[in-house]
Parts: sequence; C-alpha cells; structure tokens
Amino acid sequence: MADEEKSPKRQRKNIFSKPSTYVALIVIAVAIAASFSCFYIVDETEQAVVTRLGKYQTTKDAGLQFKLPFGIDKNYNVPVKVVQTEQFGFTTVKAGRNNEYRNNVTDESSMLTGDLNIVDVEWIIQYRIVDPKQWLFGVYEKTSTIRDISRSVINELVGDRAILSVMGPDREEIQNLAIDMMNENFKNLGLGIKVNTVQLQNIVPPEGVQAAFEDVNKAIQDMNRFINEGKEAYNAQVPKAQGEADRLIQQAEGYAAERVNMAKGDVARFNAVYEEYKRSPKVTRERIYLETMEEILSGEDKSDIIDSELKNVLPVKTLGGTN
Repeated sequence: MADEEKSPKRQRKNIFSKPSTYVALIVIAVAIAASFSCFYIVDETEQAVVTRLGKYQTTKDAGLQFKLPFGIDKNYNVPVKVVQTEQFGFTTVKAGRNNEYRNNVTDESSMLTGDLNIVDVEWIIQYRIVDPKQWLFGVYEKTSTIRDISRSVINELVGDRAILSVMGPDREEIQNLAIDMMNENFKNLGLGIKVNTVQLQNIVPPEGVQAAFEDVNKAIQDMNRFINEGKEAYNAQVPKAQGEADRLIQQAEGYAAERVNMAKGDVARFNAVYEEYKRSPKVTRERIYLETMEEILSGEDKSDIIDSELKNVLPVKTLGGTN
C-alpha cells in the first residue's frame, strides 16, 4: 500500500526531471511573450512609425497593429492630430493656494526695432506634426530648433519696423509673415511640422519709457477718433448737399426745357402767322388786330384803353369804318 501511495509523486518527479519538459515550458513562455510583443495600439490622434532593426519600415494609422516580436520591430506613436504650443517671452506658472496662473516675463522678449528702440514682445506659436518620420529622425533637438527659428523670425520682422508700427498697424502683418517664414525654415530643415498660428501677445516698451509711450498711444487714439468723427460728419453732410445740388440741377434742367419748348412754340406760331401773312397780308393784319383788341377788351383792367386825364377812349382804330 505504501508503494502505491508514493507512485504518483514518483511519476510527477520523473516528469519534471525530463529535459523535454523544461524545453516545452520555455517554448510556451516564449510564445506567450511573442504574442504580447506582436501587437500594439495606435490612438485616434496618433500615427505609429515602425522601425525594423533600427531602420525605418513603415507608418501605421490608428487601430490595432501587428509587428515582429522581440524588438525586431519597434513602434513610436506620434501625436499628429494634437496642436502643440510654445510660449516666447513669458512663462505661465501656477501661483497661490487657488492655483491661479501667472505670467513671468523672460529675457527673450527684449528686441531692437528698426528705429533703434527697445521693445518687449511676447508671443506664442501653435503647430502640428505633419510628417511623423521627419519628426522622429529629421532633427535631434526638436524643441530647441523650434524655439530658435521662431525667435529668429520674430526678431527679423520686428527689426524691420518702427516701434509704433510694431505696437499698432503692422501687428497682423507680422503674424502672417511669421507663419510663412517659420514654415519655410522648418520645411528646409526637415522637421516635419507645420505652424498654424502665430499670436503676438503683449508688445510694450521697457518700464522706464512706458508712461511716455502710453501718452503717445493715447494721442494716436485721439487722432483716430477725431478722424472718424470727421468722416462721420462728412458722410452726413456730403450726401445731403449732393442731393440738394441734384434737385437744383433737375429744376434748372426742367426750367430750361420749358423755356426752350415755349420758344419753339412761339417760333412755330410766328412762322404759321407769317405764312398766312404772305398769302393774304391785309386779311392777316385785320385778324391780328381784332384778336389783340379782343384780348385787351376782355380783361378786367381797362387802363390800357382809357385816358385817365381826358376821360375818354384812347384813339384806336375806328371799329365801324374802314381803315
């Protein structure tokens, strides 16, 4: 009975004493490890760059992907859809018990303008990775390169302009030119990014002359306000005067047309009478005389035919006799 009870233990000991058992366990462990290292997940905001034995192999999109195990293939997930930001001239840090944010000005904000004035410029850039392969392998010091190129571009644009232009009317132009110039530099370097936004923040003179520049800005604002008020008054009065002028011109043109038409009518009537006169002068004279006397006698005012001193009718044609 004792020998029968010990036989299962003796059998298990014999199994683990065989080399093939350990080989099988090792194979199973390797298979499990290989299965875990063959698959990886790429997030929706990422692309994965795959290398094989250290050499670029391919770029994979989002989803569950396969690769060769044991480090033969390696994947590097790159956030290609995430907008990244760099700050220049200031840093944003948490301060106080309420975790309030505060901006600390840095030395890189000081720049020399085209009219040899010092100005403090703060700005941010926002960029996105567009080529993950170039991003990983194109440039070693990525962040330093981005910051150096951005500072160089902004310094160049500010250095070509007067301080008042930088602080005022040329602000938007500087931002647009900076985007183009930065993207051109990054493309030439093979950095694999694209700048979408350059936003100038505070542009102020140094503290020692800030009050004087504020007075200048106030004067410029007053000037612009007066100009706008003048334009408003101009826009209110000029159309009104133009309308009055148009009305007078139309009246004058109407009066001129009326007088011309009357003159043409008189000429036509005179020509008609003249034609009748040429055909029958005596009859025409008689008719004209009678029509004229009829017009005079039909009026209310008889002073044209009554002599106020003689109290008699003026010597006119004898109506009952012959001429």
